[in-house]
Amino acid sequence: MSLDTVPVIPAAAGSPIDMPRSDVLAKRRRGRNRNRRGLSGWVVLVVTLVAAILMIFPFWIAIINAFKPAADYVANGPISVPTQLDFSAMVSFWTGVDFTNKLLNSVILSSSVAVIAVAISLLSAFAIGIGRVKGRVVVLALFMVAFAIPQEALIYPLFYLFQGLNLYDNLWGVVIIMAVLQSAFGTYMLSSVLGSFPTEILEAARLDGATRFQILRLVVFPLTRPTMAVLVTFFFIWTWNEFFIPLILLPSDSNQTVSVAMGVLNGQWTSSPTSLAAASLAGMIPALVFFLVFQRTLMRGVNLGSVK
Repeated sequence: MSLDTVPVIPAAAGSPIDMPRSDVLAKRRRGRNRNRRGLSGWVVLVVTLVAAILMIFPFWIAIINAFKPAADYVANGPISVPTQLDFSAMVSFWTGVDFTNKLLNSVILSSSVAVIAVAISLLSAFAIGIGRVKGRVVVLALFMVAFAIPQEALIYPLFYLFQGLNLYDNLWGVVIIMAVLQSAFGTYMLSSVLGSFPTEILEAARLDGATRFQILRLVVFPLTRPTMAVLVTFFFIWTWNEFFIPLILLPSDSNQTVSVAMGVLNGQWTSSPTSLAAASLAGMIPALVFFLVFQRTLMRGVNLGSVK
């Protein structure tokens, strides 16, 4: 018997007597790799389930407490399932803060900021990524610094600027400033995409006599639409959850947003947990619906960016 083979006990009549050592080792290695992959898959599944439960738990707490009577909350605590459905907390919050007006303000603010910020980002990124302006790296570094500056450092000069321009307590004034702030991140993201844009397509468009605006409208815009859809989704949700700037620059009740309206329910000496739960639920549902509606567009844009 050669050194390259090991004896194998036949399992049945007609089975081979000898098997090469390399085949035995390869089968053992494949078995160990299969077991390792199976174990790692279970670990990833368990971690994902735990993370999903932790993320869904606050939403579940808001649901069960928004429709729970106050006496039931005091008697059984916040985790217990309500014994009966009570819509008084939701109705009290909705009518008490005029939530319909707050909801309309948030929709106008978030939608306008998302669209305007993406438009500014596209124009700026087109000049930086395709126009190849001088000092491109320095400009991108300035944009990185811009969206890294905390809002608390900007609110003092913005407050006096708005007062000087008669834009204080004006919803469209906040739209302008929020769109400019959000466009810093959008410009940086789109510039990285347009910086690697195929030059053959641009040269073909120039040879056909297309102007820069036509290249932007007919070539760049259709190809970067998935990335811009991702930015629209991000900007809408970020603006919807924005609290600090609307709180300072929109003090009147008629211009307040949903996030600001949720903060007026908790005072220093008084608090209504069921009303807070109702406010949290009413504030989360529109953003959640928007995300679910545009989820396919968001995932398509992310996948396209990863393929590029």
